[in-house]
Amino acid sequence: MQEKTSPSPEPAGSGSNSGSSAAGGQGPVKPVIPAAAAKRANASVIGMIIALVLSIAAFLPIVLMNPSPKSDGYRPNIDVSAAARNATDVAGFTPVAPDTGNSFRPNYARWEGGTGSGVPAWEVGYITPKESFIGLVQTRTANPTWLLQQTKNAPVTGSRNAGGREWELRDTGKGEKSMVLEYRGTTVILTGAAPLDEFGTLADAVVKSLDSNPAVTVSPAATTAP
Repeated sequence: MQEKTSPSPEPAGSGSNSGSSAAGGQGPVKPVIPAAAAKRANASVIGMIIALVLSIAAFLPIVLMNPSPKSDGYRPNIDVSAAARNATDVAGFTPVAPDTGNSFRPNYARWEGGTGSGVPAWEVGYITPKESFIGLVQTRTANPTWLLQQTKNAPVTGSRNAGGREWELRDTGKGEKSMVLEYRGTTVILTGAAPLDEFGTLADAVVKSLDSNPAVTVSPAATTAP
């Protein structure tokens, strides 16, 4: 007689493993966009591109017809003659107002009371035609110490004729130079790094202004020269 044996039970989870392996054999499901929806999406993008192109085409002529202005920087409107007239009473003399046309552009014109230096003076700054700078200082109370300060301790290197007058030439040797003139009761100093030909042009205009001005007058507000 053969002994009956009971069938061995299947391991737990065997059915689920077979099911999951069957399911794992399938790839991910890709969503399908209907043709009508895809057509509408493409139409929206194309419409935006067309609108952008039309906007640029509409504004481009306006931009081209209005180019940005070329600017040479800020140019202050300085009336040297008017400032000189206003300073006449306190200065005790008529300050020079060189007529250089439009070639030399003033960027300041003022009366300095001499609080720091002790020498009140008329000051004008000029931008030259070659875009350099020359500062003009005029006073009736100059002294040797003040003169050295204004000329940056430059030694006398010669003289230069301008406007029919002999100007003293001082040169620092580092580009800066000064021309000094004592005439009609005042001392005029031109200082800067401009070329000598521009110094000569401005100096000539200074002498013409000095000759056209009234003689130096004495004012109670003016300090007597030492």
